[in-house]
Amino acid sequence: MKKIIVCASLLIQVSTMAQLHYPISKKVDQTDDYFGTKVHDPYRWLEYDTATDTKEWVNAQQNFTENYLAKIPFRAIVRKKVESVFGFARFTTGFKVGDYIFFAKNDGLQNQAVYYYQKGLTGIPEVFLDPNTLSKDGTAAVSIGGVSNDKKYIEYHINQNGTDWCTSYFKEIATNKRMKDTIQWVRDQGIGWVKEGFYYVGYHAPEKGKELTAVAKNATVYFHKWGDKQAQDKEIYTDANNPAIYLTISTSEDDKMLFVSKYPGTDNNEIIGKKLNEEGDFTVLFKGYSHQFEIISNKGDTLFVKTNEGAGNGRIIKTTFSNTNKETWVEVVPEKKQKLDFATLVGNTIFTGYLVNATSKIYQYNTDGKLLSEVTLPGLGTAGGFGGSKGDAYVFYDYTSYTAPPSIYKYDIGTGKSSIFKQSVFNVDVNKYETNQIFYTSKDGTKIPMFLVHKKGLQKSINTPTLLYAYGGFDISITPTFWSHMYTLLDNDGVLAVANIRGGGEFGEEWHRAGMLEKKQNVFDDFIAAADYLVNEKYTSRNKLAIMGRSNGGLLIGAVITQRPDICKVAFPTVGVMDMLRFQKYTSGVFWTPEYGSSDSATQFPFLFKYSPLHNIKQVNYPATMVMTADHDDRVVPMHSFKFAATLQEKQSGSNPILIRISTNQGHHDLSLAKNIDTWSDIFSFMFYNLKVKPKG
Repeated sequence: MKKIIVCASLLIQVSTMAQLHYPISKKVDQTDDYFGTKVHDPYRWLEYDTATDTKEWVNAQQNFTENYLAKIPFRAIVRKKVESVFGFARFTTGFKVGDYIFFAKNDGLQNQAVYYYQKGLTGIPEVFLDPNTLSKDGTAAVSIGGVSNDKKYIEYHINQNGTDWCTSYFKEIATNKRMKDTIQWVRDQGIGWVKEGFYYVGYHAPEKGKELTAVAKNATVYFHKWGDKQAQDKEIYTDANNPAIYLTISTSEDDKMLFVSKYPGTDNNEIIGKKLNEEGDFTVLFKGYSHQFEIISNKGDTLFVKTNEGAGNGRIIKTTFSNTNKETWVEVVPEKKQKLDFATLVGNTIFTGYLVNATSKIYQYNTDGKLLSEVTLPGLGTAGGFGGSKGDAYVFYDYTSYTAPPSIYKYDIGTGKSSIFKQSVFNVDVNKYETNQIFYTSKDGTKIPMFLVHKKGLQKSINTPTLLYAYGGFDISITPTFWSHMYTLLDNDGVLAVANIRGGGEFGEEWHRAGMLEKKQNVFDDFIAAADYLVNEKYTSRNKLAIMGRSNGGLLIGAVITQRPDICKVAFPTVGVMDMLRFQKYTSGVFWTPEYGSSDSATQFPFLFKYSPLHNIKQVNYPATMVMTADHDDRVVPMHSFKFAATLQEKQSGSNPILIRISTNQGHHDLSLAKNIDTWSDIFSFMFYNLKVKPKG
């Protein structure tokens, strides 16, 4: 059992640095007892983000950070460069709905991409939905959530200020008119379409004032009939015994089956289902929670399922709705040496996307599992999409790489030929840059791949500014993507290094499990080895190296600099999970316990405490660090960054600055282009200044 010990006395933290006088961060005598281990938490008060003293602290830190950044002499030059590399016309998200083709386009400096649609391949594009009209500052973001099985309606949801909470709206495609049906307090968990209406996953409204911190629980499946108000919606399913379970929902393309996927975390799941024309409760189709299951399509009673049960890298099997026992499984596409990243069934064809050393390979099979062809991609990059319906003759996919702007391709299912549908044109000559993949050795001998992006002909030098990035968790793969803002670094003769460390999904479930729970230290060791490799091979030096990670990657950076403070000159722990003992008490944190473990467990507390960034800060010289978070982040709540930054400022013994940058009216991701420009201008200004690099104009 864990007990809480609270004392009322207050202490005052004062910076010991002569160069920088940080804002005062008060300390409280807060001690928790975890199974006999006393853990001090003097900045517990910063968890209450709406409290007056927390707001005052935030304002003081924001002013301190802005004053520091404002004194960087080339900040305006960097901003101009960042604006220029963001400002190009780009196309993404191509998909077909009946007679219509949809795609998203940003003209260059629009805060949000605009959704267009056209009738057929030769139709004139028209605006279907422009998110830029929804807010003055561009912080209202729109995502297309699904299309009805009869191709008449489309669902889209709006996130305000970057929160995970969203509101769903619906449009009739043929008329482009919004319907009156509106669903609030949803979290993008799918739509199950039928002719009379739709099924969705909803939540009760959080307590007022706690919208950004309340634990997301009691997910419930509802049925909404067209024209009704949300209050009239009928409750269909909730797991009362597991209030923290996460649900997603879908229906079969023929409207006959309803599927609910249940997740205790972010990885393995269980699927229950029911036939909509029959009475009765849900039945378990694929039992959880040891493996992953995804129903990709059906043909009558036959289900096509992507799973990693019996195949760590994934395979496709078929079975029947009426009997999904393993004895009925027929293997359609067997496991390969590479990870099966995604699968779709379109036009009587199964498309499979594999990861080969973290780059895409796409294959086309018939529904009996016969290989028809490999989709020829433009290069070594990342391809996604390939969605559609059984009657479609062609599909669309997006392709991108570190040196290829995102573009939309049309793929003819019958001929196996790709052609460009919409092509982005970058305002920098990408032919002057190259991407190389190397493999380095981690602490335990494991070979880890890493991408290196730079100008062609760039020679190794200990003076090369280098940014090392990684993620390492939740079975998420970091694959080549066009990060136009990185050309701010590349144009200044820098190197972008991206390490595909364990914990991610690049090499299947074994790779993922090697970096979770009690094996999380492998993730940090892999990253440290990447930094050491870059220095030892003289790609750069400690004084010219910056490191960065976001979310779980922010945890990575926090852990790395507390374990190896000498590893680099500059660090950017961004929206990171820093308090590994209390993350499960807020918003989505409860879903991360299968990945991380929980301090509520006597067996898991020790390894969490051993690496928790917040709890391993010592009185040493840390790199120049800009902790980054956002005031509306309701995924990794700001308290993680608040407490981490306050402690770093208290313990810093050297002259390197410790800042916290708190983005306003923003959530876990910078969803508006204006916010992105602000963020990356500050990142590169801080980075170049502390690496002693004078950027080009």
